[in-house]
Amino acid sequence: MSSSPISVIIVGAGFAGLTAALELSRKSIPVLLLEKSPSLSQTLGDIISFGQNSSRFFAKWPGVLEKLDPIIHQSTEFHFHDWQGKFVTTQSFVEEHRKWGTRVNGHRGEIHQILFDQASAQPNISILLNQTVMSYSETKDSAIVTTSSGHTFTADLVLAAEGVHSRARSKILGYDDHSRPTPSGYAVFRAWFPSSPLLTSNPLIKHLVYPNGDTHNGWIGKDVHFLTASIKNGTEFSWVCTHADDAQIKESWQFPGSKEKALKVVEGWDPIVQEIIRVTPEDRLFDYKLVFRDPLPTFVSPEHGRIAVIGDAAHPFLPTSVQGASQAMEDGVVMAACLDIAGKDKVQEAVKVWERIRYERVHAIQKTGVQTREQWHKADWDAIWKNPDSLHLKREAWILDFDAEKVAYQRYQEVRKELESGEKL
Repeated sequence: MSSSPISVIIVGAGFAGLTAALELSRKSIPVLLLEKSPSLSQTLGDIISFGQNSSRFFAKWPGVLEKLDPIIHQSTEFHFHDWQGKFVTTQSFVEEHRKWGTRVNGHRGEIHQILFDQASAQPNISILLNQTVMSYSETKDSAIVTTSSGHTFTADLVLAAEGVHSRARSKILGYDDHSRPTPSGYAVFRAWFPSSPLLTSNPLIKHLVYPNGDTHNGWIGKDVHFLTASIKNGTEFSWVCTHADDAQIKESWQFPGSKEKALKVVEGWDPIVQEIIRVTPEDRLFDYKLVFRDPLPTFVSPEHGRIAVIGDAAHPFLPTSVQGASQAMEDGVVMAACLDIAGKDKVQEAVKVWERIRYERVHAIQKTGVQTREQWHKADWDAIWKNPDSLHLKREAWILDFDAEKVAYQRYQEVRKELESGEKL
């Protein structure tokens, strides 16, 4: 890394870390990427969504869009029903696709694998797996990480992108953050599995899958919403059910779910919903507890400003925002642009400018997840039947019709001057 004008270490090979690595590489800044997993699996996770504000980045990485096209959701409509199965409204995405570009929705593991392979193919990105970072430290000239194996790595800047349990959060905050997540009162049952033969031969639910192509449906009830998507021409199927929950279990994407408990949540609901749960393979159902974390007062280490948290490590999102992965990607894109402008001698300036550009936007978008959940879970059905479109997902131009890289280059000098004048976040 000594041959580079800037040296960067990224901890965590999720969407934030991979985007930052790919964008830094695109700007000729080499990266050392440390990932704690000994290997990566395409089977992990379920559906994930990237709005137009982030799907635009895929086009910057040669060949990625072509690899994504066969595996992403092709439906341009979302059909809403009440909990008993009565059709309410259809939300079309055709116009936003025409104006802002195409969304990218698909299997988390498969999309992640494509980006990981893309990063692995870049000569200026070095990836080390099975590397658990135990500590972060910094001096005025460098940032340092130490792994569980005792290895120490040093760079001009460290980006912590290993999720909500990142040890870097404690470094940023100045106290142990590991025990501080607060239960949100909600949890999500999640599943993804092949649609054949479980669904294609079932007369109650076969209309949701092959040969009817990709479909997208939702059922809305009091304190519960149930969403489904079929993909790859209807040959694969996923569903998520967000519901009130006060259980205290480990927050994990892979905590086993119970069909019995899921059926209890939708007792008395549309038989289609109940049948979907019944045919779900036991080993493909997971139970994810949603927690709150207060917005961090800063994303950057206060001592020397050479450690920054990005993605979920900085700002975890509720699924109903439909922006968690997109904002993680925006973090990486803006950081690369800021470092590209600043150069090695002004790394700390670049990081502070990055933080200011990202801070207000990311927290404003975080709030939309709570707003959408409340819009559905506390719905006034008398009002909805008078105005069915009130159920629609809020697809707003200020979020989706946005080029984070372009804005970073446009605003850098303006924000730098604000920082010099002492203006606070």
